[in-house]
Amino acid sequence: MLRRHADDYICRRDGHLDRVQRRVMSAIVACRTAVLGGHVETCTACRASRVAYNSCRNRHCPKCQGGARTRWLAARERELLPVPYFHVVFTVPAPIGAIAFQNKAVVYAILFKAAAEAMTTLAANPRRLGAEIGAVAVLHTWGQALNHHPHLHCVVPGGGLAPDDARWVQGRANFFLAVKPLARLFRRLFLERLAAAFDKGELRFFSDLAALADRERFAGHLASLRRIDWVVYAKKPFGGPAQVLAYLGRYTHRVAIANSRLVSCDQHHVAFTWKDYRQGGAAKVMRLTPDEFIRRFLLHTLPDGFHRIRHLGFLANGHRAAKLALARALLKPTSETEPADAASAATNESAYQPTPDRDAPTCPICGGIVRVTSHLAAGSKRLGSAAAFFRCDTS
Repeated sequence: MLRRHADDYICRRDGHLDRVQRRVMSAIVACRTAVLGGHVETCTACRASRVAYNSCRNRHCPKCQGGARTRWLAARERELLPVPYFHVVFTVPAPIGAIAFQNKAVVYAILFKAAAEAMTTLAANPRRLGAEIGAVAVLHTWGQALNHHPHLHCVVPGGGLAPDDARWVQGRANFFLAVKPLARLFRRLFLERLAAAFDKGELRFFSDLAALADRERFAGHLASLRRIDWVVYAKKPFGGPAQVLAYLGRYTHRVAIANSRLVSCDQHHVAFTWKDYRQGGAAKVMRLTPDEFIRRFLLHTLPDGFHRIRHLGFLANGHRAAKLALARALLKPTSETEPADAASAATNESAYQPTPDRDAPTCPICGGIVRVTSHLAAGSKRLGSAAAFFRCDTS
């Protein structure tokens, strides 16, 4: 779709595209074409061959990231504990989303920090769980219709380490933390950090938000946001390790929309499937003009170097290995009586099916072994389509 419409889009919106958006479009257009180079694969048995072009590996590309996802999931699989896992989602109101769009790096970072502090603070309260918890948090900035909708998905083990690290504190089987106090604490921490960012001059306001650059207007805006409810919800626990990985595999290494949701594309419209959650998740097809589709897709480009997957609490990078080893040692004496849902699901690993970056190198004609026989430099003249699989070698 971008190969057909990107040039026209850039011409019409030249003054409104930033460097990241331009680079993303360029990478996706060049992905798996001769522009990036490639190699020729030949079957050692029947001598059929094909040209395979390189991937752009841009993290916003719907066709890439399969290999990175597989490696990341393998590392997470080794870190799973024999306990139930919960799914907690933090969402910000639309006025915050508007500020976030104009200040992505600052506000998205605040979202991570406020959610992490809210969960760890509430869980550490002796009247709640009284333990140090851990979590894997993934930033999503899109809704089903590709609108800008920043929210954080957190996968959290159901329990944590006692303050003295002497025991594992097991949470309730079907309950993580009370969401109402969690939402109120998240709201307070987020708005405090946002106000601090304003005081440091870290926020910029443009267009219809330009008035918020005034201190009094900004303070009034935050005051109104303190009076509304912020949405935080915890879903039922996953069935077990296989279901945790299946969830993470679908949502960690992609942005906005997968190619599988695209229905059609012509000169006038792009059609894709979406779920209307206001009507119970009814499946529908949305049709947008190419310009509008590209505009919505580019809403979700992330600043350079921004990490959209982060580890929190006892799963934080600085001490994850040591804390996990301690947790396993504390859980081992009771592993025979671990929750049934976590134990039974451990045998159902078929629910987790990692998707490789591309098919295994075997010949689709005869099943023989495929070897790389030559390489193509970037920008080489196109010798054939990577999608049109094999052609016979008659030499």
